[in-house]
Amino acid sequence: MATLTIGGSNRRSFLRRGAPAGGGLFALAAVEGLAARAAFAKDGHKDRVSPDNGGYGELRELTRTDPESGFSQTLWLPEDFDFKVFSVAGSVMRDGNRTPLAHDGMACFPTGRRGEWRLVRNHEERSNPGAGAPAGTPERRYDALGAGGTTTLKVHWADGEPHFDEAWQSLSGTIVNCAGGPTPWGSWLSCEETTAGTRAGWGADHGYVFEVASAAEGEVDPVPLKAMGRFVHEAVAVDPRSGVVYETEDQNTAGFYRFLPNVPGDLAEGGQLQMLKIADAWNYDTRTGQRSGRILYVEWVDVEEADPVEAEEDPLAVFNQGWALGAAVFGRLEGCFYGDGAVYVASTSGGDEGEGQLWEYRPRGGKGGTLKLVFESPDAELLSYPDNITVSPAGNLVLCEDTGRDLPALRGLTREGEIFPLARHEGATEWCGAAFSPDGRVLFANLQGAARGDLGDPALEPGRTIAIWGPWGKGVL
Repeated sequence: MATLTIGGSNRRSFLRRGAPAGGGLFALAAVEGLAARAAFAKDGHKDRVSPDNGGYGELRELTRTDPESGFSQTLWLPEDFDFKVFSVAGSVMRDGNRTPLAHDGMACFPTGRRGEWRLVRNHEERSNPGAGAPAGTPERRYDALGAGGTTTLKVHWADGEPHFDEAWQSLSGTIVNCAGGPTPWGSWLSCEETTAGTRAGWGADHGYVFEVASAAEGEVDPVPLKAMGRFVHEAVAVDPRSGVVYETEDQNTAGFYRFLPNVPGDLAEGGQLQMLKIADAWNYDTRTGQRSGRILYVEWVDVEEADPVEAEEDPLAVFNQGWALGAAVFGRLEGCFYGDGAVYVASTSGGDEGEGQLWEYRPRGGKGGTLKLVFESPDAELLSYPDNITVSPAGNLVLCEDTGRDLPALRGLTREGEIFPLARHEGATEWCGAAFSPDGRVLFANLQGAARGDLGDPALEPGRTIAIWGPWGKGVL
């Protein structure tokens, strides 16, 4: 496999290659199984979970220490699994910068060398203007007062375990970089979950998507992709067949968007932002009163001004344009991923119980498609606030719960719709950015930690990246 780059042949050829390996077979079975599981729950079978924790057995307590920072982490994992903690917030990186706060969304990319991968990781830094610890070089910083951005990590597999090699700043001067998504041409789209700007004391306007090449050896030029919209961004998913980018909005009143690039694979060339509308239904509200499996026919309405000047004062300035044309409303759209010819979207607070929904959008030609509710959580014990979602090597799902409960979990989800805890930790900081290595041997994920404050403050809980590995084949993942 050739080394991934962000230019030339990879951009031009991704449409011919189709969907990335490992992303297409899970969707139909997994989400239909989840819908069936919901039916059992509504019949009073709320206590059903995957037998023997998905085949992995009971969780056991393990403690490991990052040799670089001295930070110790305790996790509960299945028997014969192990983990490492590394790249802790505040630790010095290869370029002399300190690892920023608030580890969040992330993806794992091959490099062309066997057993070597790169992680591109967001930082949801929420310090006030100039109050954080801005990283990167001044000439590459998007906003001199912003302390967020992305870092890139180099890791490799040797002697039966993963090893962390080095990290560096790859995007600087942005803020509240929460989620995003990988592209088929080998880059990471990092999204700002805010529309704050110069009126709030920042040196630049925020609320944009930025592209980071996984192959970049240092900081990329911070180019805001303004045609993709200025709103409270969360995640993105790219349809590898068409190059269309789907975008979610993390607000209680949220829209679901798509971006039609003028040049597929080259998002900086501009395009048209659109918002989902239910055909023959004006301002359809998906948040309550929905029925799993019902097919809703979709059309898309154009957003006339993707970068409205009023967005800083009104974070719904983009949403309101689609709403005026009859677009639909969702509740806190977060995780977003492509598989089996469809886009799957997690509504974190949707549903009659407010515990979350999972929607499937299936394109039908260029003008529309169908929307279907495939799961709505009837009870917090079954699933609470689904956020980041990733696909396992065997085609099942791993969910990051965005919940404030103690002992938050990474949860496995089987094709039969049964849920089980895969990993737990003590405390309330959320799991984020789950991503398997391309060969399926390692599950990488982040524990977010504090999102604002002084990197040198020992009272702050630091963000950190976790690598989990073990006998995946003994269970369903």
